[in-house]
Amino acid sequence: MDEKVNLAAKLALLDRPYQPGIVGHINDYKLQVVKVKGPFVWHKHDETDDFFLVLSGHLTIHLRDRDIELDPGELFVVPRGVEHCPDATDETEVLLIEPDGTQNTGDAGGEMTAEPIIL
Repeated sequence: MDEKVNLAAKLALLDRPYQPGIVGHINDYKLQVVKVKGPFVWHKHDETDDFFLVLSGHLTIHLRDRDIELDPGELFVVPRGVEHCPDATDETEVLLIEPDGTQNTGDAGGEMTAEPIIL
């Protein structure tokens, strides 16, 4: 990554919700952007925490015992092993940071599993 990255331009390349796009790497971690609309799947990541930073819109991260409400500029880290379900009523743009090779649906798998595209 030797050039600056315009996140808005990269997000414009994504044509559907929950299709992650890699915008860079830090060591063994991928920097991804994703558009969220509607509920995702309940899942967890046994090996890693899950970092969410809202760029635009409003994101709800459902946990089994509470909901985390995030607006632009706010972030939350879901601890490893904690079940969660991201959700957004209106399209919301999010930056994710996670180890390379982490599956977006964690332990759940299923039809919403998506390989990230390189943007």
